[in-house]
Amino acid sequence: MSKPNYSGKYQMLEQTNMDTYLACLDINFALRKIVCLLKPSKEIVHDVATGAMKIHTITPFKCFNMEFTIGEEFTEDLGPVDGRTCQTTVSWDGDKLVCVQRGEKEGRGWTHWLEENKLHLEMRVQGVIAKQVFQKTE
Repeated sequence: MSKPNYSGKYQMLEQTNMDTYLACLDINFALRKIVCLLKPSKEIVHDVATGAMKIHTITPFKCFNMEFTIGEEFTEDLGPVDGRTCQTTVSWDGDKLVCVQRGEKEGRGWTHWLEENKLHLEMRVQGVIAKQVFQKTE
């Protein structure tokens, strides 16, 4: 069975539990409040044949770029998010992309999946889960 192609541009529709998630990452109160008001967009370039993927998250204040090959561990610089680095691996679990980030925070990672023209993102750290849903725009 072939894997889905995540390529496209997406705009956030909704999010839940983001403040609690950011607090677990030791993000200060004022920054958490600002982040919770933002509606980021994502641009994803996914080469299904090689497993190479680029995820560009865009907000009016900061952008975050992530480049990786599915199944290969890499050192991820999370400086724009919380100032940390970690060892990251993104793998397939069926049609879902599951990321495990090993570093200072236990149970850190995320899962992306597609449902029709929506991109779902579940972020995890220390047993806390935040969710975002994005609408595909292109």
